[in-house]
Formats: sequence, structure tokens, C-alpha cells
Amino acid sequence: MQAIQIHGGTPLNGIIPISGSKNAALPLMTLCLLTNERFVLRNVPDLADINTMKSLLEQHGASIKTLEDKNSYELKVENLISSEAPYDLVRKMRASVLVLGPLLAKYGKAKVSLPGGCAIGTRPIDFHLKALETLGAEINLKSGYVEAKVPKHQGRLRGGHIVFPSITVGGTENAMMAASIAKGNTIIENAAREPEILDLANCLNLMGAKISGAGSSVIRIEGVEGLSGVNYSVLPDRIETGTYAIAAAITRGNLKLINTDPNLLEAVITALRISGVDIEVSDRSIDISTSRKIKGVDIQTEPYPGFPTDMQAQWMALMATADGAAMLTETIFENRFMHVPELVRFGANINVHGKSAIIRGSRDLSGAPVMATDLRASVSLVLLGLATHGTTIINRVYHLDRGYEGLEKKLESCGASIERISIK
Repeated sequence: MQAIQIHGGTPLNGIIPISGSKNAALPLMTLCLLTNERFVLRNVPDLADINTMKSLLEQHGASIKTLEDKNSYELKVENLISSEAPYDLVRKMRASVLVLGPLLAKYGKAKVSLPGGCAIGTRPIDFHLKALETLGAEINLKSGYVEAKVPKHQGRLRGGHIVFPSITVGGTENAMMAASIAKGNTIIENAAREPEILDLANCLNLMGAKISGAGSSVIRIEGVEGLSGVNYSVLPDRIETGTYAIAAAITRGNLKLINTDPNLLEAVITALRISGVDIEVSDRSIDISTSRKIKGVDIQTEPYPGFPTDMQAQWMALMATADGAAMLTETIFENRFMHVPELVRFGANINVHGKSAIIRGSRDLSGAPVMATDLRASVSLVLLGLATHGTTIINRVYHLDRGYEGLEKKLESCGASIERISIK
């Protein structure tokens, strides 16, 4: 079993390049199912979740080639081998459900296992299924699978008026992809507004789709007969950017983050500035320095453009080292405080009350053996391990491999004492 060992207490100083967005790359990869032409995707992060999606698409019949660098792929589906997304693959990553819309729209049928992924809440896919039913799909749940088809007399999906009861990123993505080649027009109301949604729409439009309004709460789609291939680059990972920004702050160091877009995480930058972190931004980089004390700042997670739920655990780690107290309220997922007991092992003073946590900053923190519970929780343990004196050993690092490309290498290049070790 692998673990990460950190000898903390050293301020980070240096330059960290930001990888492509995992949450954008995964739905973009599924677009190869919507065309029979060559589909090239660049700036794809080298992650476990990406490899899971590659395996899933290959079993559907996709040919996937690595191009001149390991972050660029050519994907092509000439013949569909299977319209089933099996449990063994889908259980590893809930984003696997994103093949449902493309398979149904292009091939008229799909059988997809109910998804797995991080244990941070129920996150049902009811909204995905109701959206596809609005587009004319017939859906049944049987033996742990979603079985969906387009009625023969209908021929293909048809446009419809989708109103999501609450914001769903994956549901918006599945609906958008399915509606792009449906017959007629589709309106999606209460759509997710995340940058990854806009990135997906931009790529679809380059393929010949007719989508407007992406990035707002109302998306309009005029269905087209078919889509062509494309050469597209994934946008920078805003969560990785925010994580390394907090790494600079929590170690009281100085980092320059390059190949990123500051506009993607304005809520995080604002909160960091209020806490006392010095930040300078340009078109493609962010400079973070910590010349002042870090003070406690209250935050509440919200759908984009609010403070991201995927940055909640990292913010909690930072607040554990701040002067004063902070309240953190989680409004997106009901089970996303599982990292609290592990942060407490460092000596952090955190009390949870329902959907909120009170963090009282402390200087009496030290390294500890801890265990990751989900992807973003695992990196909060890395952050506090970097900030505290002594040795930290983090178990279950496979969570980190799902979402952070070259984590140890990037941190080590900036002065961190961090390595992957084998333990019994």
C-alpha cells in the first residue's frame, strides 16, 4: 500500500504549472461518442479518473491514441462495440454516467450502471434521467442499471423544455450533449453555470452544435443532424489552482501559478485577500505571497460563481492555522465533513454543528498519521501536513491520484519535503 510522507514546516517558494481541468476533461472525452470523425483533445491531465474514462470509452469502441505529449489524445469511434457502461468501471467514478446522454442521442440506446465515486453524499442522478425523459427517452431502472432507449417510432431524441429543480452540473452536461443532436429545440432552465459547462458548450459548438447561453442559468440548443471532429484544448483546473494558492498561504510562502485563468476562481481569490494573502493576477498567472498574518474568514459553499464545495476542505485546513475563528457552511453536499476528524489529529480545533463547522485557528499543530476519505479531503491533509512541523503520513493516496497530476513533483520543486512511500 502506498502513502505520502511529509516533513512539514517549510514555506513554499517557486513556480507551479497548472494542469488541465479534470472536471472539464471528463465530459469532453465523452463527446467522441457523438461523432465518427477524429476527435483531438489537448491539455488533458494525467489522472486515475482520466484513465478510468479512457477504459470506459474503449470498451464502447473508441480508439484512443496518445499524441506528441502525454496530455494530448486522439479519440475516434468508427463502430460502437457496446452501449453498456458496466459496473466494474462506473463504480470507480460517478462521472462515468456522462456517457448516458451521448450514447442515447447518437445510438438510441444505453445501459449504464448506477454510479460510484467519492462518498460525500447521495448525489442521485434523478435529474439526469428526468431531463432525458423530457427529450423523449424511455428509461427503466433494473438490477442496478439505467436502461434507456429512444422509441423506434420516434427515431431520435426530440427537443424539450428542461427545468432542473436544483442546480446539477452533471445533469446539465448530459442534457446539453443529448440535446445537441436531438430533433428540434431545447431550453434548459436552472442550468449549472460552472466554467466547465461553458467549456463543453464551446467544444460542442466547434463540432457544429448550436448552443447559446452556456455560463448562464438558461441554455438554448438548436438540435443538428450530426457533429464533426474537432481539435480542442481543455481549460485550466480552477480547483487545482485554488489548492496551490492555499498551499502558498498555509505555509506562509510565495508561489507563482502559471498556465491558469484567475477569472475561474474569483470567489476563492476574494476570500484569500480578505484573509490577508497578497495576490496579483495576470491573464495566465497568479502570484501569491503572505507578508501579513492570516485571519479567520467565514465562507459558505455555493454553486458557481460562489465559493466552490471542492475548495471547502482546503479552506478549512488554512483556517486551522489562522488567527481567530472562522465559520464554514457546506450547502452542496450533506456528508462533506468527513475530513474533520483527520484534521483534528494534527491538533486543529474544529467543531461541527450540522452543516456548519467552527474552526478556531491554532499554532499548536503538529504532523500526524492520517487517512484520506475522498479526493478533496485528501489534499487538505497534504496542505496541513506541509504547514505543520513534524512528520505526516497520509494513507489511501489513491484519492489524490484521481484529481491532482504530479502533486509530489510540483510541491517538491517548490521546497516541500514530500515523497511517496510503501507501507505494510
